[in-house]
Amino acid sequence: MNPVPIDNAFDRSAMLDRLAAETFDIVVVGGGITGVGVALDAASRGLRTALVERDDFASGTSSKSSKLVHGGLRYLQQGEVRLVYEALHERQRLRKNAPHLVRVMPFMIPILTKDGLIPPKIARVLGTSMWMYDLTGGWRIGKLHKRLKKQAAVKHLPTMPEARLASAYLYYDASADDARLCLTVARTAAAHGAAVANACAVVGISTDADTGRANGVVVNADGREIRVRASVVVNAAGVWADDVRALAENAHPDSIRPAKGVHITVPWHKVRNDIAVVIPVPKDKRSLFVVPWGPKPDGTFQHAYVGTTDTDFNGDVDDPQCTKDDIAYVLRALNAAVTTGITESDVTGVWAGLRPLVKAATSGRTADLSRRHSITTNDACVISVTGGKLTTYREMAEHSVDAALEQLGRRARCRTKSLKLLGAAGFRELDADSPDAHLASRFGGEMTALKTLIAGDTSLGEPLVEGLPYVRAEAVYAVRYEMALTLDDVLTRRTRARLFDRNATVAAAVSVAALIAPELGWDSSEQQRQIDAFVASCAHEAAAAHLGEAELNATSAATVTHTPVSTEARS
Repeated sequence: MNPVPIDNAFDRSAMLDRLAAETFDIVVVGGGITGVGVALDAASRGLRTALVERDDFASGTSSKSSKLVHGGLRYLQQGEVRLVYEALHERQRLRKNAPHLVRVMPFMIPILTKDGLIPPKIARVLGTSMWMYDLTGGWRIGKLHKRLKKQAAVKHLPTMPEARLASAYLYYDASADDARLCLTVARTAAAHGAAVANACAVVGISTDADTGRANGVVVNADGREIRVRASVVVNAAGVWADDVRALAENAHPDSIRPAKGVHITVPWHKVRNDIAVVIPVPKDKRSLFVVPWGPKPDGTFQHAYVGTTDTDFNGDVDDPQCTKDDIAYVLRALNAAVTTGITESDVTGVWAGLRPLVKAATSGRTADLSRRHSITTNDACVISVTGGKLTTYREMAEHSVDAALEQLGRRARCRTKSLKLLGAAGFRELDADSPDAHLASRFGGEMTALKTLIAGDTSLGEPLVEGLPYVRAEAVYAVRYEMALTLDDVLTRRTRARLFDRNATVAAAVSVAALIAPELGWDSSEQQRQIDAFVASCAHEAAAAHLGEAELNATSAATVTHTPVSTEARS
């Protein structure tokens, strides 16, 4: 089946009509990376497929990861050799299927030995782990690890304490914008015939009166209740998976152990790493990634982000937040590895997400729980897929669809191992100093659509948020072709502006709302509501971390002063 043209494939109004009118082989609950992966796998096998997402695509865990496509070096140390092998195999598939989104990134592990955090014995263990990583599948990226001398290591992270540095290891993995990857998989599923819609909250699971088997879901979309008829229900709701199961079970299950992961963003000049660096956490058996972000034409970067933590979470799964203690933990590790004295006042953005880990029989640190996925089926024949990690989403989806096919009594070969995602066709990697490098790295071959928008209105080539690389055309494109419905959708997920510079993004909220209002049919009161909601969300985030509350609260007084727009939305 060939993908249909971009302008016809991802219209939410048409999708809602399809959900109400059609009967599907499979309906997927959850628009994170696992759910959209299931939808793509099913649709590409020829199954009539639907997917519904309560909020926005990738609005949960799938927009709040470390943005890495990797095997996970530390999982080797936990004996998860098969998991690492599978993840590295999936990394290679993603690089081939989405070359515009997944790119090779060098990683360095400094060996700090003098008064240091990593004793020589551990350094030797790391060397063994490096070889195991290569042999397990790291070699597929085309490069093997190597040992760096002190002088070479310092060039990659010149802010390191040289007196405590002995040497370093260099190895290779890959990175990706997690939310954009998730959205692209969703759009590719739609291009292969799936009916996909966000802002569709599942409020019930329907069952056959005679057999008790699930035969669809009931969703609420824009105040409209829709019954989505399907032969198989797949629950891919992540940390909310037990809530979905409870709709078809007599009791609320307790199979998920949420683990919170936190990242912080700082100005790049405070770190000055030109590659990703793995740093140890003092007095803890963990390490954090320090990843440069936002390449500039001169070879420098705009920001660096640091994470992730891995702690039990017992709060509201709808509202995980980065706290003052989380920031202190990350900064303690960062300042033990660099000499620039980074403080809370340097933090420009934060994000916190929850991993949907499968509960183990014995308790222990969440960091030690397996990242392998689990697929279960309850008495109502609802298939639930939980656990796993971003890198292995395609494999998780394949196994889930295999289970669905068993229920359907059908056979169909998996096609996603070599299925190119939208944007892969026509993509050519550009140097950082190319004027099209930013758009190419986010849209691949589809960037011509954005360039056409800019050619028609040169103002759309101007910055969306001051100091960040996004242009105004990206916001227009997001609401026309990527099912962005809110200001937050545009500024937090379609772009990542909020994650990297929250204050600058809040300052741009009024202008961005004015830009997309005609596209979405917002009048002045709706514009103001969107601005207020976004600013309040950012203020809540800042208050939880005790960062910049006063500035954000002052910004919340911003009001819409332009002429009301038409209430007729663009299609």
